[in-house]
Amino acid sequence: MKILTIIGARPQFIKATVVSRAIRLHNERYGTSMEEKILHTGQHYDHNMSQIFFNDLSIPRPTWLLDGSATAPEPLSEKILKAIGDESFDCVILYGDTNSTLAGALAAEQRNIPIAHIEAGLRSFNNRMPEEHNRIETDKRSHWLFCPTETAVKNLHNEHITGNIYQVGDVMYDTALLFGETAEHTSDVCERLNLPKKGFYLATIHRAENIQEENLSNILSAFNEIAGPDRKIVLPLHPHTRSFIQQHPNLQVLCDKNEHLMIIEPANYLDMIMLEKSAALILTDSGGIQKEAYFHQTPCVTLRNETEWIETVTAGWNILAGTDKERIKEAIHHDFSRQPIKDYGSGDSAQKIIQVLCSDFNK
Repeated sequence: MKILTIIGARPQFIKATVVSRAIRLHNERYGTSMEEKILHTGQHYDHNMSQIFFNDLSIPRPTWLLDGSATAPEPLSEKILKAIGDESFDCVILYGDTNSTLAGALAAEQRNIPIAHIEAGLRSFNNRMPEEHNRIETDKRSHWLFCPTETAVKNLHNEHITGNIYQVGDVMYDTALLFGETAEHTSDVCERLNLPKKGFYLATIHRAENIQEENLSNILSAFNEIAGPDRKIVLPLHPHTRSFIQQHPNLQVLCDKNEHLMIIEPANYLDMIMLEKSAALILTDSGGIQKEAYFHQTPCVTLRNETEWIETVTAGWNILAGTDKERIKEAIHHDFSRQPIKDYGSGDSAQKIIQVLCSDFNK
């Protein structure tokens, strides 16, 4: 069985780690001969957002590395097809909802290669988000739909999307278990930044809907009013967000206004785990970090009006604050009830995915 894995953005590198590991372990335990080749679209080109993952997490080196930064799915799919040439594959594994995901789906469809979509069925029900379009169109083209939650399964049924649908839990929970302890022993990020455990807030901003002047101004203004000597906000700044801020002097002023708003370079994955585990609260527009906050038992304020991970809200770990300055300031005082979430599985989601694929190919 020959597998093509297509990745291009930071969250996909994390998820691919445990699935690649599950492939290797399955081969060792059962004598199977699954072969995985990785195509990196280049959607994230910054070292800390991409290459460092291959160093930190031991993801197999990509066979193909494209220049896919800021590329729409359609032309990126053409680059994928050109890169792989006439090489044949039994399956294409895709993750999440990025342009790389949909580009991979379009390329696989053109070559008639069955698609396995990991994190299928997620919906924000905000059709203005490019991610919503990407995930829906990928689901429509997928042969295997691996859902992390029961809600995701119901979404697919409600949309009459056909295919082989499996609720397998969340592969990101696999990674949290796998690397959480490693981070505790190897990362010294809190010492380097002089951050007391549970004595600071962690923030991230990268969604396209927030990288526009009004929303970003509101968010940064709220951060400035929240951050103080007894509660710093640490903001690892995404390259795209940094570039946008540098192009708008009023936003740069907000970044420079408060010494307790600590803007740092993107953190490597193990450092980011430690920041998430050690923060008193996380403020983010990232879907992945909303879940990681729960995995590491840290309350979360989401800087969006909706979320694909509604379980984190209903279980009391997460509150939606949008980009209104006053709502963000109020949200940090929310009473988080913090109930357990069963849907995310027990840390063996990647193994379940590989077992399904192998079982289907051995029929």
